Amino acid sequence: MKFGIFANWNAQNREEEFDKVLDEMREQAVYCDQNGYDSIWYTEHHFGHEGNEIIPNPLLIGADIAARTKNIKIGQAANIVTFWHPLRLAEDIAMLDQMSKGRVEVGVGRGLYGREAANLNTAADPSNQQQNRAIFEETVTVLKKALTGNFFDHHGEFYDFPPKGIKWEHPMSPASKNFMDIDKGEINKIAIMPPAYQNPHPRFWQTIDSTTSIKKAASEGTNAIFWMPPVKELKKRFHLYKDTASEKQGKEVALGEGIAVVRDLYVAETMEQAREDAAEAVLNNYRWVCHWRGLGNLMNPDEELTEDHKLDYEFLHPRNLLFGTPEYVTEKIKELEDELNLQNLLLWVDHNGLSHEKKMKSLKLFTEKVMPNFK
Repeated sequence: MKFGIFANWNAQNREEEFDKVLDEMREQAVYCDQNGYDSIWYTEHHFGHEGNEIIPNPLLIGADIAARTKNIKIGQAANIVTFWHPLRLAEDIAMLDQMSKGRVEVGVGRGLYGREAANLNTAADPSNQQQNRAIFEETVTVLKKALTGNFFDHHGEFYDFPPKGIKWEHPMSPASKNFMDIDKGEINKIAIMPPAYQNPHPRFWQTIDSTTSIKKAASEGTNAIFWMPPVKELKKRFHLYKDTASEKQGKEVALGEGIAVVRDLYVAETMEQAREDAAEAVLNNYRWVCHWRGLGNLMNPDEELTEDHKLDYEFLHPRNLLFGTPEYVTEKIKELEDELNLQNLLLWVDHNGLSHEKKMKSLKLFTEKVMPNFK
């Protein structure tokens, strides 16, 4: 099993020492690079003056981390592509892939929070799911075309590359059928610079919840990242992805292939210490996210969400938290491995309000006491 870090950082009440938060991010990444972690994934969120989910540009953080590390893969979970111009995003991804010598994993997402879309791209407002999804799908199509490094064109509902009528003549750029209509002297294809380091392009991952998105990703060869559901519900989603991918590829795809799962982690010497240290902090994360998502994504297939369900540690812990002793956490990961053939586990260790010292102590306990059980 490969282990990565889901680095969705928070900084409540630390606005005036954001530079220190960045130093903590760097320390975490360097430690993971030096201790056998496969990947680290940065998120994209905007306008979070409350101190929740504070990274606005995962590629910019990724460039900083790439310069300080040697081995760890650098992912985005995710670039909210509906907020980006697809060609600018493709160029930035390719540049980071070159800077890191091929360590980029491309994560894509559609966006969740209305105040983000309202200020960055009103056309992608998640309240209009049909249009949001259409913008997302077309943007990903453009990204994949651009990141191959070849000349390409794209003429869709939202984007037109290159637009008609662009005349091109320069003595250092001889006319070529590769990118021109020679008779008209017009550009009819473009290519980004630099190309991606990886050929044909870095792997694509999508943060996914819905059945529609799972089927779409599996049919297009996009890897999936799941987060919240318990094992029984995850198993349904894993099989849906597997069956869809198998049908599309015309061969049997193994359960768990092309999928990563995010799990919240806190390791301590005792179960009681884990709860005392980090229960309130992880609940802060869920209080923020579940305000919009609700609790439905935390239910088992045979459960009905009722008014009796409430977001507390007793509700959350048995469903999806890797909180406890090294022995307990090992047992829960083995359950994921046995039930799902899980191959990629991404650990969310940056719980909101937890001190950096406790985060690192937990991470080191995991590294020393849990990871060796899965070598």
